[in-house]
Amino acid sequence: MQALVITSVGETAFKTVAEPEVRPQDVLLDISYVGLCGSDLNTFNGLNPLTTLPRIPGHEIGGRIIGTGSSVPPEFQNGRAAIVIPYTTCGTCSACRSGRANACRHNETLGVQREGGMSAQIAVPHERLILNDTLSDRALALVEPLSVGFHAVARGRVSQKDTVLVLGAGMIGVGAILGALAQGATVIVSEVSETKRDALQALGVARVINPHTEDLGAVIDAMTEGHGCDVVIEAVGMPETFRSAIDLACFGGRVVYVGYAKSEVAYNTSLFNLKELDILGSRNATRSDFEAVITCLEANPDLEDRLISRVFPWAEADKAFPYWQANRQETFKVLIDMKANQDG
Repeated sequence: MQALVITSVGETAFKTVAEPEVRPQDVLLDISYVGLCGSDLNTFNGLNPLTTLPRIPGHEIGGRIIGTGSSVPPEFQNGRAAIVIPYTTCGTCSACRSGRANACRHNETLGVQREGGMSAQIAVPHERLILNDTLSDRALALVEPLSVGFHAVARGRVSQKDTVLVLGAGMIGVGAILGALAQGATVIVSEVSETKRDALQALGVARVINPHTEDLGAVIDAMTEGHGCDVVIEAVGMPETFRSAIDLACFGGRVVYVGYAKSEVAYNTSLFNLKELDILGSRNATRSDFEAVITCLEANPDLEDRLISRVFPWAEADKAFPYWQANRQETFKVLIDMKANQDG
C-alpha cells in the first residue's frame, strides 16, 4: 500500500510499504482523514528529538473498521467509525501504576516513535480505539489534538469561578480554550496572529490579546483588578512564554505547561514561592479527555468548519507540509482526505 513518508529534513515522498499485520487483539482501520500536528511539522523540519527519519507521520486519525483479529470484542464491527488513541502504555512504569498512563515513561506515539497513519490502512489494538458513529469523518480527526488541550484544562483543575489565560492559539491552545469554556470559566487568549482573532472571539473568549502590539501584563491586570489569572495554560513552547506564565498567574494560582520549550528557560524562582504556585506539566490525553472533546464536538457541529483551515486530497498530501509552513499564522488545522484524489 502507499504511504507518505518524511524521508529527510524538509522532504516527503510517497512510498510503497507493507500491508499492516492484524494480530489477535487488533482492529484494521481504513483511514478516512489524518490531521497534521505540530510534532509532524517539527519532524518535517528536523526539530523533533523524539523521532528518527524516515518516518510515516500522522497520529490524528479517524477511520472505519474493515477487519478484526480473533480476540477483538464483537462491538468492533466492520463499517463502524473510530478514533485512534495514538499512544502506547507499558502498564508497569510509575505513571501507569498511578493511573496516569497518558504519561507512560515508555510511551511510543504513532507518527513519532512508531509509524503513523499517513497511509491507506493501519492496525491498532482495539483498546486504543473509541467507537463513534455520530461525528463526521472529518471531525473524528479533530478529537485527538483538541483532547490534549482538554487534558491541560483538567490538569489545571479549571472551574467556572476561574479566569483562564491561554498562551497560544494553535490547535492545542484551541483545545484548552474550548475545554475551559466547557467548564464555565472566563477565558483570555494571547495570540500573535491577527488573522485568527475573529475566529477565536467567535468561540466565546472574553478577550484576544496580541502581545506584539499590546502590553499583555497591563491588559491582564486591568481585566483581573491586578490579581492575575487563576490558571495560565502555556501552549506555545518558548522561553519567554514559559516565564510569562509565572508572571501572569495570580497568587495561589496554577500554571500548566502543555507546550515545551526547545531551549533552556531561566526563571526568577522567587515567584514560585511568593505566589505558592501549582506548576503542572501536561502530556498527551486520557480517554476521558477524548470523550469530553467528543461531547463538545457533538454539541457544536459547526466547530469542524471553523477549525479546519485546509483539506488536502491524498494525491496531494506531499504539498501539505510546505503549505502549513508558509501559512502558519492563519492555520488552525490541516487535514489529509485519504479518500480524495485531487484538490476540490
